[in-house]
Amino acid sequence: MFDNIEPAFLTKDQARQELEFLAKRLAELDNAYYQDDAPLLTDMEYDRLKKRNEQIEALFPDLVLQNTPSKKVGAKPQEVFSKIEHRKPMLSLSNIFEEEEITDFTDKVRRFLGLSFENMIDFVAEPKIDGLSYSALYIDGRFVKAATRGDGAVGEDITQNIKTIKEFPLSLTAPFPKEVEIRGEIYMTKADFFALNEQNEREGKKLFANPRNAAAGSLRQLDAKITASRHLSLFAYTVGDTSEEIWTTQWELLALFKKWSFPVAKEIRLCHTDSDLLNFYRYMQEIRADLPYDIDGVVYKTNRVDLQQRLGFIARAPRWAIAHKFPPTKAQTHLNNIRIQVGRLGTLTPVADLEPINVGGVMVSHATLHNQDELIRKDIRIGDTVIVQRAGDVIPQVIEVIKEKRPADSQVFVFPDKCPVCGSKVFRQPDEAIHFCSGGLICPAQALGRLQHFVSKDALDIEGLGKKNMETFFELRWITNPADIFDFETKYKSELIRMEGWGIKSAEKLFDAINNVRQGVALDKFIYALGIQGVGQATARLLAQRFVSFENFENQMCSLLGKEELIQIDGIGDVMAEDIIEYYDDDLSW
Repeated sequence: MFDNIEPAFLTKDQARQELEFLAKRLAELDNAYYQDDAPLLTDMEYDRLKKRNEQIEALFPDLVLQNTPSKKVGAKPQEVFSKIEHRKPMLSLSNIFEEEEITDFTDKVRRFLGLSFENMIDFVAEPKIDGLSYSALYIDGRFVKAATRGDGAVGEDITQNIKTIKEFPLSLTAPFPKEVEIRGEIYMTKADFFALNEQNEREGKKLFANPRNAAAGSLRQLDAKITASRHLSLFAYTVGDTSEEIWTTQWELLALFKKWSFPVAKEIRLCHTDSDLLNFYRYMQEIRADLPYDIDGVVYKTNRVDLQQRLGFIARAPRWAIAHKFPPTKAQTHLNNIRIQVGRLGTLTPVADLEPINVGGVMVSHATLHNQDELIRKDIRIGDTVIVQRAGDVIPQVIEVIKEKRPADSQVFVFPDKCPVCGSKVFRQPDEAIHFCSGGLICPAQALGRLQHFVSKDALDIEGLGKKNMETFFELRWITNPADIFDFETKYKSELIRMEGWGIKSAEKLFDAINNVRQGVALDKFIYALGIQGVGQATARLLAQRFVSFENFENQMCSLLGKEELIQIDGIGDVMAEDIIEYYDDDLSW
């Protein structure tokens, strides 16, 4: 629209068109973020649009739309979920981005309260967890129901799913109000996020862009068993509706949360001055990468509850609190090449080879491009200048092309119809974004990937057979299938000892690890190690419980009644049963 024109210089007709455009665009972005768990813009870009909308509305108050984004919170709940109306609206926070704005915020608080600048007001500074907001109702100390934020007035019913989070208390320890809504954030740790994505990659499933998306997608499942398998965590940080307030400050409320067995972020500080707030902000930026969970800023809250009540709310946000967002961790660099990476289950993923660039303190030289549809949607070409962001500050991804810098000789990447590793035909299932190599174990990339999975930590966990070592042994043709692992010592001990980086002690340590596995391994780990499409750790445990021994499991899978036996197991449907049977029908399987 007219985003190249400052709001103050817009004509009335331009302002009207701009507000209509922003209302529509922000609604699309809200739906993508809150309903689909797939944000289309960075937080900084989204907030810039929000701020522009508010600036135009302030200059042209008679043009404010009935569906103005400035009065909206979140997005409508998805239709597939039951709805819960919040007793008290779940509002969002206003944002600041510059350090100088801290003083602007505290000055406004004092002015509204009619206090001089000499009057001391305490604030509680908290990390802003990048997760999914929840509200949980307790009556007489017993958990009753829980909901997501939704549109702020009505949320999605997550009562059964939130019970699967081990930190979530089902009852409160006295004293407690007769009725109270406890609110906070559900998130996924970085470690659990990596584990989930690795599992999904092994199983050819969708990869999550960041821990926030993974947490939202995991919590909003119709089957609570799926949520339980995803290892979610949570924090508590405020209350909604309550029959009484048995606390006088935010600091006391946080202490009550701990007494009630709710986790509370340990980094929270009680601040007395603007300098304290600024120091906290800078400190959180410093330790951000070392935290086990993602944060996208900090939150400042007026400590005294009576002052919070006097300050009240404006539009969709409280006057007594504000979010201080971190700048996004992104950088600009050159895309030198696009190549295809073949996964152990045959998935073809385009990868960008970049001119190495420091992104948030980490050198990035490669970034995922996800799939062919993503390449087309973003119009990414070889030779482009691109914006790279570490999604969730961890996984590098190309988020934008700077088309003004596109060279004349830039090249559109042509997705291959044959596997670049083995030459087998590439196929794509209808209604799916992922391409697959049809080669199976004929494809060296798949064969190596399956071997690496077979000995990985969550499978047989053979120390000394990490990805790099396994790649070396595979290239030497020492290990080309699982059976070779157990003949390794007999056939290649003398060669291994003479190999650079190895010796008698390190070789013996490897062979001891192999022999320990030879003595026996848990059935669920062995089934998971096979690398069957769709069979993750949770499914492997279900199969192990059902069949008890590997011989029994294998015999059933090779029989005509195998599928009927499988679908009787709670948690295994037709598609997964077919994948397991197909594994045993495939002549190329191990």
